[in-house]
Amino acid sequence: MAMVVDIVDSCGKGLQTLDIPAGNGYVVDELCRRGHDAVGADINDDREHFVRANMEDPLPFDDASFDAITCLEGIEHVVDEVGLLRELFRILRPGGIIVISTPNVMNLYSRLLYFVRGYPYQFPPGGCRHLANSEVVDRGHVNPLSYIRLRYILESFGAKIVSVAGDRTKKKMLLPLLLPITWIGRLLFRGDFDSELSEKARMHDIKKDLGSRALMQARSLILVARKVGAATKSEHSAHQLDPKHNTALKQDCAAQCMTVLESE
Repeated sequence: MAMVVDIVDSCGKGLQTLDIPAGNGYVVDELCRRGHDAVGADINDDREHFVRANMEDPLPFDDASFDAITCLEGIEHVVDEVGLLRELFRILRPGGIIVISTPNVMNLYSRLLYFVRGYPYQFPPGGCRHLANSEVVDRGHVNPLSYIRLRYILESFGAKIVSVAGDRTKKKMLLPLLLPITWIGRLLFRGDFDSELSEKARMHDIKKDLGSRALMQARSLILVARKVGAATKSEHSAHQLDPKHNTALKQDCAAQCMTVLESE
């Protein structure tokens, strides 16, 4: 995803990055081309220099090894998403960012499909498989994750949500039919966002994201989070705790998402 490469690149230069699952290596190659020290990890042997890593096992990296981690269209392939995210945060340096993309099960087309068929878009029952003992292969799309659940898990590890974006629009022609239904639902269930005073700001952000074009129209959800904590003294991560940088990154993600959606 070019958008994700741009997001990482906007965080600074010469970052130590990990892309998992690395797939065909596009993200790794592009990050290296832009001057980053990028490592690819996957269960496949498509690229000789990839690190062999199973996202359902402990990852073969030391604590606080990377300034940025991208996990694109991968988390939906594992049964234990909490275990995977725990490992990713273990190897991410304090102040570093993590970019996760996964099929957007909350877009309007997926909601309609769930109502008609009983399962969300991109998660057909025939598209997943059980594994035999010690078998290490792709399970398929077995774990549909909503924005609300993914955000909650990230926050449970102390992460700060930086930005919520999406890629290209899915089934745009359905918007005139589905948007009025969505608006009515938001009015009827607005009490669902009532919370303690300390949660007001968080509820405001969630409500805003739920009504965003990215979440309602995009095929994939792209969520950017920052690991909260004292930054290391390395030049790679020193910039990541700069509040001005976080604001710029959030604005950059939003602008890129808007550009992609409007181009469809």
